[in-house]
Amino acid sequence: MIKKQAIALSFICAASLLADEVQMQTIDVNASIDTEVIKDIHGEDVKSADLAEALFKQTPSVSLVRRSGIANDIIVRGQKKDNISVTIDGVKIYGACPNRMDPPVSHVLTNNIDYIEINEGPYNVEDFGVLSADVKVHTIKPEQAFHGDVNLGFGSWGYQKAAATLTGGTDTVRFLLSGSAETSEQYKDGDGNDFVGQIQREIDAGKVSSVWQYQDRYKDMDAYDKKTLMAKLFWDITDNQELRLSYTANRSDDILYPSSKMDALYDDSDIYNAEYTLKDLGKYSKELYLQLYRSEVEHPMSTKYRQKAALDSDPNTPGVQTSYMTHTLTTQVDGAKIKNTFNIGNHEIAAGVDYSLRNWDGWYTKNDKPLPEKYYHSIWDVDTENIGFFVTDKIDMDRLVLDLGLRYDDTSITSNNPAQQANDYDELNGYINGTYHLDEHSKLFAGFGKSSRVPDGKELYWVGSPMTMPDGTVMAPTIGTPDLKNTLNYEFDLAYETQFDSGMFKIKAFYSMLDNFIAYNADKMQNRYENVDATIYGFELSGTYVALESLSFDYGLAYQRGKKDRPLTGQTGTNMPEIPPLKFNGAVNYDWDETFTLRAELVASDSWTNYDAENGEQELDGYAVVNLKAVKTFAKNFEITVGVDNLFDTTYAVSNTYKDLILLPTTSGNDAIMLMNEPGRYVYTNLRYKF
Repeated sequence: MIKKQAIALSFICAASLLADEVQMQTIDVNASIDTEVIKDIHGEDVKSADLAEALFKQTPSVSLVRRSGIANDIIVRGQKKDNISVTIDGVKIYGACPNRMDPPVSHVLTNNIDYIEINEGPYNVEDFGVLSADVKVHTIKPEQAFHGDVNLGFGSWGYQKAAATLTGGTDTVRFLLSGSAETSEQYKDGDGNDFVGQIQREIDAGKVSSVWQYQDRYKDMDAYDKKTLMAKLFWDITDNQELRLSYTANRSDDILYPSSKMDALYDDSDIYNAEYTLKDLGKYSKELYLQLYRSEVEHPMSTKYRQKAALDSDPNTPGVQTSYMTHTLTTQVDGAKIKNTFNIGNHEIAAGVDYSLRNWDGWYTKNDKPLPEKYYHSIWDVDTENIGFFVTDKIDMDRLVLDLGLRYDDTSITSNNPAQQANDYDELNGYINGTYHLDEHSKLFAGFGKSSRVPDGKELYWVGSPMTMPDGTVMAPTIGTPDLKNTLNYEFDLAYETQFDSGMFKIKAFYSMLDNFIAYNADKMQNRYENVDATIYGFELSGTYVALESLSFDYGLAYQRGKKDRPLTGQTGTNMPEIPPLKFNGAVNYDWDETFTLRAELVASDSWTNYDAENGEQELDGYAVVNLKAVKTFAKNFEITVGVDNLFDTTYAVSNTYKDLILLPTTSGNDAIMLMNEPGRYVYTNLRYKF
């Protein structure tokens, strides 16, 4: 380990010292080849507030983890959970649910997004825990001119949405208000099964017990109800000072998760953000940036709607006809960042301090009454405190641009349960990458970096819900493993991009060596997480082609493969979990004129044949889905969007069944786990008025 660190850091230091000596012809270097920018998220073609689904349609590098009609999760380059970092306007936010029912990307509405940066690889030292990629969500900003828009959306399965945005201000003060409300019934897959039908299919096949079916009185429940509010105030205090304040609220109720044991009674989040910028303070301060933020999430999930609750009556509680378990979780992050940027010669240097304190707490109740203290806590008031010191240097040498970064992290993780050990982690990470411009149209990228992430409270300390054993004793299994090591990523990246008169082409490849990857071992009764070394590699290609003035194409292809260096304890397989197969995204765009556009999309995937069978994954069939969309503008202010997703009503699944998630349990003697099918044919329309 020490040898790997020494090589990496020596490489970075040497390149930095030699950089000033290289002189080459001046080339425009504004675009970054290693960053994918997705701008069409705010568009009305997105059929719900679900950002994960929007990203899945937009880029091949993102795969979807389907849990419900909304609040789904993403995989980037075969990595999920804390292996990728998600920030919203620089705010670090985590889901409260250990079962990933409320992942970070679910706490921002697609209507409020300006653009998204997906930075693949370990090339971000400004944020905590960027192991293999980071997703930076940038929301819409206030503008001085007074204007706004109103959106009304309708779709299959009773989908309804209303959203409005208003912005305006003066030369010095600008504001923005945005609100939305949406709801949907349970979607149906290509076979015509809604959520209840998908569960019944598994029951009829003998794969799932009938106790996990919805009760008759809840079978017609809507899939979710969601409301959001975002408020922003930007104040130019002086010519060189700006203050930005924002607040975002998400309120979701009764979100159904058919392939899980529990459904969310509600999912509430609040994001508070304050940013202050000072510019041109002197030679050594081109820009001084300060940020303070807090993000809060509350997420109770319950068996209340399932048949199990009706069958397990509680004889000790008179008048209560059902006996349901509720698992309530809260998480809060308080964060701060200070960054100073300045130039010395051809060096653009940034240095700063990044701090965050995450609290995570979870507890069990039965019929809304706390369980005995021995079984009450799932995650016992866990604090993860991090302070990171970082420095970056961007060196412009005309044709060659070098980026270098270093970060030192000191992290402590403590539980309020004195029986659970505390953990301390410190790590020095860094990267060097370079972009070389072959000419004004083509460039090469190469990079090497080391990054890390610490285990979370679930992986270290999580205690499962109490179970009654065959002999009548009650046991609460300890799922977490308290002595996990932090995961390290050593990664090489190569890329080539060229632009030509009629389009653009880019190809990227990576090779990632993971030390102490945190994997789930389904064969263990206790301490199911363990460290294992692993390797992930793959490639991506993307491009655009303008065939005619009104006709264009865009496309992308992504492939990853992952292997553990050894099987987990007691197992024989070495396939890495959650490594999606070859995926293709393609689209044809036709601009009839400035007021009418047509788009046809193809999202396709190979079959899922390399999977972690011993830990619950299974083979998935390949699929190809066609989506159509048309947008027409009337009198500049009115716009109508109509579309259909999954035109041919295909039945398919994109999410595998890794047992790190608690999915519907199997019946005795059957090791198959319930798959969640994707929506069938979905027809939608959106009406927009701009003023």
